[in-house]
Amino acid sequence: MSIGTLVAFTALQAALFRPMVSLLRTGVDMQTSMAMFRRVFDYLDLPVEIDNPAVPSLLPAGRGELRFDDVSFTYPDAETNTLTHIDLTVPAGRHVAVVGSTGSGKTTLGYLAARLYDPSSGAVLLDGVDIKTLGLEDLASVVGIVSQEAYLLHATIADNLRFARPDATDADIEAAARAAQIHELISSLPQGYQTVVGERGYRFSGGEKQRLAIARMILRNPPVLILDEATSALDTRTEAAVTAALAELSDGRTTLTIAHRLSTVRDADLIVVMDRGRIVETGAHDELMAAGGRYAALVRRDVLTGSDSVEPALLVA
Repeated sequence: MSIGTLVAFTALQAALFRPMVSLLRTGVDMQTSMAMFRRVFDYLDLPVEIDNPAVPSLLPAGRGELRFDDVSFTYPDAETNTLTHIDLTVPAGRHVAVVGSTGSGKTTLGYLAARLYDPSSGAVLLDGVDIKTLGLEDLASVVGIVSQEAYLLHATIADNLRFARPDATDADIEAAARAAQIHELISSLPQGYQTVVGERGYRFSGGEKQRLAIARMILRNPPVLILDEATSALDTRTEAAVTAALAELSDGRTTLTIAHRLSTVRDADLIVVMDRGRIVETGAHDELMAAGGRYAALVRRDVLTGSDSVEPALLVA
């Protein structure tokens, strides 16, 4: 074999191997993609548990009274009820706080009010109309929720805020951000409100994401507001400022607050204490402290463990 033939054979071998290796990699990619698509289609084929009714009812013309009528709820495959025979009315324009130890069912109560779940029995009524009969878009336009977990899109800060109100102006967005105590942080970023937050907002801390979620809800301005541990990831100083903003937002509208930090709910019109899925106490802060029941025990626990900013003077009935 001559040197020229050897060189030609080597070059031809490399030219043949390169597409063969690419073809093998394509086979691996196809197998991986098929496995991924199988999982995606399995998800898409799941039955829709919360869907629009065939003939949606019209939105009620009331001011936003929220009522739980003998509501019970059990999670799938659970052996016991998470909520049992809950009867609770949140009057229109009033602030009702729900407190209790972990696992008492308070967060589930908020999810039922926003129809993220449907009750196993009983009904959740908005101005006397069962929310299951309302269209999902209509219900979402009336009931807004800020949960413990802030969900952000892989888009700019401005786009994430406009998701709540697409026609919002830049001035509206800035005003909402100021109210949520997040404007200064956004302004300090090189791209400001055009900063991309990243997948699920990974570029921001838990407290910053929570303030963005609060700003989004302030921008949306719904008549019924559900706050599920909306300040749980904030430090004490920021929490005080954001709580003041939320108090201004909730003024004159129906507000259901699910809280772990009891200091954030002592000014509520009504405090509901839950334990093991049942309502065990209701009343104003002073009344519940004077009664010396479950609520008073929760306040004492928080003061002794330092897990809340409740002042020791609050322990005095």
